[in-house]
Amino acid sequence: MSDLIRSVCVYCGSGSGSDPAFAKAAQEFGRALAEAGVRLVYGGGGTGLMGETARAALAHGGQVTGIIPAFLKEREVELKECTELIVPPGMHARKQLMFERADAFVTLPGGVGTLEELTEQMTWAQIGQHRKPILILDVKGFWRPLLALFAHMREAGFIRAENEVKPIVAEKVEDILPMLRAAAERARLTR
Repeated sequence: MSDLIRSVCVYCGSGSGSDPAFAKAAQEFGRALAEAGVRLVYGGGGTGLMGETARAALAHGGQVTGIIPAFLKEREVELKECTELIVPPGMHARKQLMFERADAFVTLPGGVGTLEELTEQMTWAQIGQHRKPILILDVKGFWRPLLALFAHMREAGFIRAENEVKPIVAEKVEDILPMLRAAAERARLTR
Protein backbone atom coordinates (compact mmCIF):
# COMPACT_ATOMS: atom_id res chain seq x y z
CA MET A 1 0.00 0.00 0.00
CA SER A 2 1.27 3.45 -0.84
CA ASP A 3 2.57 5.54 2.03
CA LEU A 4 0.14 8.21 0.81
CA ILE A 5 -2.84 6.23 2.16
CA ARG A 6 -2.15 5.09 5.72
CA SER A 7 -5.62 5.81 7.10
CA VAL A 8 -9.09 6.07 5.63
CA CYS A 9 -12.08 7.80 7.17
CA VAL A 10 -15.34 6.04 6.42
CA TYR A 11 -18.69 7.79 6.49
CA CYS A 12 -21.69 5.48 6.69
CA GLY A 13 -24.96 4.81 8.42
CA SER A 14 -25.45 4.08 12.10
CA GLY A 15 -28.27 1.89 10.77
CA SER A 16 -27.90 -1.12 8.47
CA GLY A 17 -30.37 -0.12 5.77
CA SER A 18 -32.89 -2.34 4.06
CA ASP A 19 -30.57 -4.39 1.84
CA PRO A 20 -28.14 -6.98 3.27
CA ALA A 21 -25.69 -5.96 0.52
CA PHE A 22 -24.96 -2.77 2.47
CA ALA A 23 -23.72 -4.65 5.55
CA LYS A 24 -21.82 -7.10 3.37
CA ALA A 25 -19.98 -4.23 1.65
CA ALA A 26 -19.17 -2.63 5.03
CA GLN A 27 -17.73 -5.92 6.30
CA GLU A 28 -15.70 -6.44 3.12
CA PHE A 29 -14.35 -2.90 3.33
CA GLY A 30 -13.31 -3.28 6.97
CA ARG A 31 -11.52 -6.49 6.11
CA ALA A 32 -9.83 -4.93 3.06
CA LEU A 33 -8.49 -2.07 5.17
CA ALA A 34 -7.12 -4.45 7.79
CA GLU A 35 -5.49 -6.73 5.23
CA ALA A 36 -3.85 -3.72 3.54
CA GLY A 37 -2.56 -2.37 6.86
CA VAL A 38 -4.65 0.81 6.52
CA ARG A 39 -6.11 2.32 9.69
CA LEU A 40 -9.88 2.85 9.79
CA VAL A 41 -11.02 6.20 11.15
CA TYR A 42 -14.75 6.40 11.77
CA GLY A 43 -17.50 7.71 14.03
CA GLY A 44 -16.91 5.27 16.88
CA GLY A 45 -20.34 3.62 16.92
CA GLY A 46 -21.08 -0.07 17.17
CA THR A 47 -24.41 -0.05 15.34
CA GLY A 48 -25.28 -0.29 11.67
CA LEU A 49 -22.74 -0.05 8.90
CA MET A 50 -20.34 1.83 11.19
CA GLY A 51 -20.19 -1.14 13.55
CA GLU A 52 -19.98 -3.67 10.72
CA THR A 53 -16.99 -1.90 9.17
CA ALA A 54 -15.11 -1.47 12.44
CA ARG A 55 -15.75 -5.00 13.75
CA ALA A 56 -14.60 -6.50 10.44
CA ALA A 57 -11.41 -4.44 10.51
CA LEU A 58 -10.71 -5.46 14.11
CA ALA A 59 -11.51 -9.13 13.41
CA HIS A 60 -8.85 -9.15 10.70
CA GLY A 61 -6.15 -7.50 12.79
CA GLY A 62 -6.76 -3.92 11.70
CA GLN A 63 -6.24 -0.70 13.59
CA VAL A 64 -9.42 1.28 14.27
CA THR A 65 -9.78 4.82 15.56
CA GLY A 66 -13.30 5.63 16.72
CA ILE A 67 -14.26 9.24 17.35
CA ILE A 68 -17.58 9.66 19.15
CA PRO A 69 -18.93 12.60 21.17
CA ALA A 70 -20.16 11.76 24.68
CA PHE A 71 -23.79 12.52 23.81
CA LEU A 72 -23.75 9.83 21.09
CA LYS A 73 -22.05 7.09 23.12
CA GLU A 74 -25.38 5.48 24.02
CA ARG A 75 -27.35 6.32 20.89
CA GLU A 76 -24.74 4.90 18.51
CA VAL A 77 -23.49 2.35 21.09
CA GLU A 78 -19.79 3.22 21.23
CA LEU A 79 -17.53 0.36 20.14
CA LYS A 80 -15.24 -0.03 23.13
CA GLU A 81 -13.06 -2.57 21.31
CA CYS A 82 -11.60 0.15 19.05
CA THR A 83 -7.82 0.31 19.04
CA GLU A 84 -8.17 3.99 19.90
CA LEU A 85 -11.39 5.65 21.10
CA ILE A 86 -11.55 9.44 21.24
CA VAL A 87 -14.42 11.33 22.90
CA PRO A 88 -14.46 14.94 21.64
CA PRO A 89 -16.78 17.60 23.08
CA GLY A 90 -19.16 17.75 20.11
CA MET A 91 -19.84 17.11 16.44
CA HIS A 92 -17.62 19.86 15.04
CA ALA A 93 -14.63 18.56 17.00
CA ARG A 94 -15.49 15.00 15.93
CA LYS A 95 -15.52 15.91 12.25
CA GLN A 96 -12.30 17.93 12.54
CA LEU A 97 -10.49 15.03 14.23
CA MET A 98 -11.77 12.58 11.62
CA PHE A 99 -10.49 14.92 8.90
CA GLU A 100 -7.08 15.37 10.53
CA ARG A 101 -6.52 11.65 11.06
CA ALA A 102 -7.50 10.56 7.54
CA ASP A 103 -5.55 10.43 4.29
CA ALA A 104 -8.73 9.75 2.28
CA PHE A 105 -12.51 9.53 2.69
CA VAL A 106 -14.88 6.73 1.70
CA THR A 107 -18.66 7.00 1.84
CA LEU A 108 -20.81 3.90 2.16
CA PRO A 109 -24.63 3.99 2.21
CA GLY A 110 -26.13 6.07 4.98
CA GLY A 111 -28.57 8.82 5.84
CA VAL A 112 -28.53 12.57 6.30
CA GLY A 113 -25.47 12.56 8.58
CA THR A 114 -23.49 10.52 6.06
CA LEU A 115 -24.56 12.85 3.26
CA GLU A 116 -23.55 15.89 5.30
CA GLU A 117 -20.09 14.44 6.02
CA LEU A 118 -19.52 13.62 2.35
CA THR A 119 -20.63 17.01 1.06
CA GLU A 120 -18.60 18.81 3.72
CA GLN A 121 -15.41 17.11 2.49
CA MET A 122 -16.35 17.92 -1.10
CA THR A 123 -16.93 21.56 -0.13
CA TRP A 124 -13.62 21.77 1.71
CA ALA A 125 -11.84 20.32 -1.33
CA GLN A 126 -13.69 22.73 -3.62
CA ILE A 127 -12.47 25.76 -1.67
CA GLY A 128 -8.90 24.44 -1.51
CA GLN A 129 -8.76 23.23 2.10
CA HIS A 130 -7.51 19.75 1.16
CA ARG A 131 -6.62 17.46 -1.73
CA LYS A 132 -7.40 14.14 -0.06
CA PRO A 133 -9.25 11.60 -2.21
CA ILE A 134 -13.01 11.34 -1.71
CA LEU A 135 -14.68 8.11 -2.83
CA ILE A 136 -18.30 7.00 -2.91
CA LEU A 137 -19.01 3.28 -2.81
CA ASP A 138 -22.19 3.02 -4.86
CA VAL A 139 -23.53 -0.26 -3.47
CA LYS A 140 -26.39 -1.43 -5.72
CA GLY A 141 -26.88 2.09 -7.06
CA PHE A 142 -27.57 3.60 -3.63
CA TRP A 143 -25.85 6.90 -4.46
CA ARG A 144 -27.06 7.26 -8.08
CA PRO A 145 -29.75 9.83 -7.18
CA LEU A 146 -27.11 11.98 -5.48
CA LEU A 147 -24.75 11.65 -8.44
CA ALA A 148 -27.65 12.70 -10.70
CA LEU A 149 -28.26 15.71 -8.44
CA PHE A 150 -24.60 16.73 -8.75
CA ALA A 151 -24.95 16.52 -12.55
CA HIS A 152 -28.14 18.61 -12.36
CA MET A 153 -26.35 21.25 -10.24
CA ARG A 154 -23.54 21.35 -12.80
CA GLU A 155 -25.97 21.68 -15.74
CA ALA A 156 -27.89 24.43 -13.91
CA GLY A 157 -24.68 26.42 -13.47
CA PHE A 158 -24.24 26.03 -9.72
CA ILE A 159 -21.13 23.85 -9.96
CA ARG A 160 -18.63 25.61 -12.15
CA ALA A 161 -16.03 23.58 -14.02
CA GLU A 162 -13.11 25.46 -12.45
CA ASN A 163 -14.34 24.61 -8.94
CA GLU A 164 -15.80 21.16 -9.48
CA VAL A 165 -14.78 18.37 -7.14
CA LYS A 166 -15.72 15.02 -8.57
CA PRO A 167 -15.77 12.22 -6.02
CA ILE A 168 -14.36 8.93 -7.18
CA VAL A 169 -17.13 6.37 -7.60
CA ALA A 170 -16.55 2.65 -7.08
CA GLU A 171 -19.09 -0.12 -7.38
CA LYS A 172 -16.95 -2.89 -5.87
CA VAL A 173 -15.12 -2.93 -2.55
CA GLU A 174 -11.98 -4.40 -4.11
CA ASP A 175 -11.64 -1.29 -6.29
CA ILE A 176 -11.62 1.20 -3.39
CA LEU A 177 -8.00 1.06 -2.20
CA PRO A 178 -6.44 0.96 -5.70
CA MET A 179 -8.61 3.92 -6.73
CA LEU A 180 -7.67 5.89 -3.60
CA ARG A 181 -3.98 5.09 -4.10
CA ALA A 182 -4.10 6.28 -7.72
CA ALA A 183 -5.95 9.49 -6.78
CA ALA A 184 -3.49 10.28 -3.98
CA GLU A 185 -0.57 9.76 -6.38
CA ARG A 186 -2.18 12.06 -8.99
CA ALA A 187 -2.72 14.73 -6.31
CA ARG A 188 0.92 14.40 -5.21
CA LEU A 189 2.20 14.79 -8.76
CA THR A 190 0.08 17.87 -9.52
CA ARG A 191 0.99 19.89 -6.41
